[in-house]
Amino acid sequence: MYGFEALTFNIHSGYLEAIVRGHRSGLLTAADYNNLCQCETLDDIKMHLSATEYGPFLQNEPSPLHTTTIVEKCTLKLVDEFNHMLCQATEPLSTFLEYIRYGHMIDNVVLIVTGTLHERDVQELLEKCHPLGMFDSIASLAVAQNMRELYRLVLVDTPLAPYFSECITSEDLDDMNIEIMRNTLYKAYLEDFYRFCQKLGGATAEIMSDLLAFEADRRAVNITINSIGTELTRDDRRKLYSNFGLLYPYGHEELAICEDIDQVRGVMEKYPPYQSIFAKLAYGESQMLDKAFYEEEVKRLCLAFEQQFHYGVFFAYIRLREQEIRNLMWISECVSQNQKSRVHDSVVLIF
Repeated sequence: MYGFEALTFNIHSGYLEAIVRGHRSGLLTAADYNNLCQCETLDDIKMHLSATEYGPFLQNEPSPLHTTTIVEKCTLKLVDEFNHMLCQATEPLSTFLEYIRYGHMIDNVVLIVTGTLHERDVQELLEKCHPLGMFDSIASLAVAQNMRELYRLVLVDTPLAPYFSECITSEDLDDMNIEIMRNTLYKAYLEDFYRFCQKLGGATAEIMSDLLAFEADRRAVNITINSIGTELTRDDRRKLYSNFGLLYPYGHEELAICEDIDQVRGVMEKYPPYQSIFAKLAYGESQMLDKAFYEEEVKRLCLAFEQQFHYGVFFAYIRLREQEIRNLMWISECVSQNQKSRVHDSVVLIF
């Protein structure tokens, strides 16, 4: 029942909520980003990060540093924190934390299958996989020739199995089908996660409904923009949209028939929460849309910490840390390629 979480929440989850709020205080601030943007080399970035929580993870790295090393070590810190929380969690929090991993599992499956299609080395692909989305039989994905084999050989034993039943076709795996598979899997995953949060009820359901609805709407916009000018039909496009969110169902009907970015903008501006996002963009411009969505997402994730006794803080913290790693990757790339003038283009400040 909503409003009574305070009576029982701390029995099982109070310690972990305290831990995650402690981790949140270690996120980089605007002052940290200003200093990082002034750095001249990757070693300067390492030196500045040594005073933050990333210090122990980077201290033994020899020069010259590479961007991939910085990103890898920062991701390792996130994975360590996540695994610690997962080990300490009891039901239903442990299931909630597992749901957070499923998105990375889908990305890893798509990465391996796409890489194999282009005859890349499996070992090299495994190194690029996100550590939160690893599972035992992931290396065997490389032998699959079509979707049925992919399911039968590998995915039937993973948590993704229920989602996969929706996108099994006998079609061969090519780039178009793989992208459709990724979006169908994500749709099934988001809807399942949404139902799970609704079942939990209380503040968790309220806060997670908002965060997942935003994610579903963002994916609907991205699918629409990316499918403009492709052979994807309007009905196929509509099938890839999640069956919840602020845009569901009328916004989806309008997005499905959009032919260019300005028509997408016209649909989105009818929804007050998304007006501010599109107000930042010039007409016909879609390059800065991702950053505008990320900024809105960060704002919503930070608000999740304003309320207590709910699981939304775990989701919010993992997402904020992933955004921080994206920021560090962008800054490191700009510094290493001597593009300092563009360093602020894609950095999303969290605090």
